[in-house]
Amino acid sequence: MAQSVWSEEQALAAQIDAQLRALPLDNTPNQRTLRRKYSRYLREAPGEFVLDVARELILRYDRWMVACELVRHHPEAFQLVDATALEDLGRGIRSWGTVDCFARTLAGPAWLRGQIGDERIHQWARSESRWWRRAALVSTVAWNVRSKGGPGDVPRTLAVCRLLVDDHDDMVVKALSWALRELVAHDSQAVRDFLQAHSDALAARVQREVTNKLETGLKYPRRT
Repeated sequence: MAQSVWSEEQALAAQIDAQLRALPLDNTPNQRTLRRKYSRYLREAPGEFVLDVARELILRYDRWMVACELVRHHPEAFQLVDATALEDLGRGIRSWGTVDCFARTLAGPAWLRGQIGDERIHQWARSESRWWRRAALVSTVAWNVRSKGGPGDVPRTLAVCRLLVDDHDDMVVKALSWALRELVAHDSQAVRDFLQAHSDALAARVQREVTNKLETGLKYPRRT
């Protein structure tokens, strides 16, 4: 029987997955330590090679965090992240954790740097998939988190929020709340105006959490 021949990218992805499975405790800090090891190993590798390894890790092994971070921390690979590459990598998004990893680590930062345009994000917001709709909203976070270099962008953020204001899928509702809460630090009045303008359509959770953020600075204010 002929043996299948794995590519170098496939072999490396299998090696990374095996080492992840061998971790004494399979948690985020330990996964990140291993990812850093492979980021150093791949420092001089071509960007396309790193993208291929990430694709294998996601589609064959469901290793989202390590895959996305390998790309994000390899400058040449990250420069190759356009709409086509994102949608290829994102074919497997199917949970809260996978979509947030994808949008926070890759899609949002790529959008912030002009590697993907507004219209593609809007297409995701109109998707039949709840996960792509959530990805559109979570991608706005990159524009507004100052600690990650987000300059703040009210028009871009609210344009995506308007597309999903009537969506009451729980995963989308939570992401809409998140997107608006991140915007408060940049323009609280614009967020207040948005809540008022769409009060009849917005889910109660969005109105409650965002109002808490506006009034107290916290999603869930402490009870005294």
